Amino acid sequence: MDIISQLQEQVNSVAALAFNTFGALQRDAPPVRLSANYPEPPANPTEDSANFADQPKLMSAALVKAAKQFDALVAALPSSEGGEEAQLRRIAELQAENDIVGQELQKQLEAAGMFLILVAISATFHDIKSY
Repeated sequence: MDIISQLQEQVNSVAALAFNTFGALQRDAPPVRLSANYPEPPANPTEDSANFADQPKLMSAALVKAAKQFDALVAALPSSEGGEEAQLRRIAELQAENDIVGQELQKQLEAAGMFLILVAISATFHDIKSY
């Protein structure tokens, strides 16, 4: 898999981890009293209350790990030495190379088409001759 695809996959992983982390925190966080003017929120004891304190740490560690993996992938990208002008020259060179290869492919396709026509004519001639 090329580096750009890996970066896209890593961005998706970071986004999924963030989405799941925020959702789990919203779902599992205990109620908190906003101020003294508000009544005490009702207790919401669950079986996982003891694990809730560890959950944000584990989720944040997973997010940090995914972000570091993304940073490592970005660091592995080839440098753009020479600036924008060099990149534009390289793009023009690659486009010219692509055009040459495209023309060669077109010639081969035309030759293959002619070959198929000759094979069809030959088969037709053979069928007529044997008739």
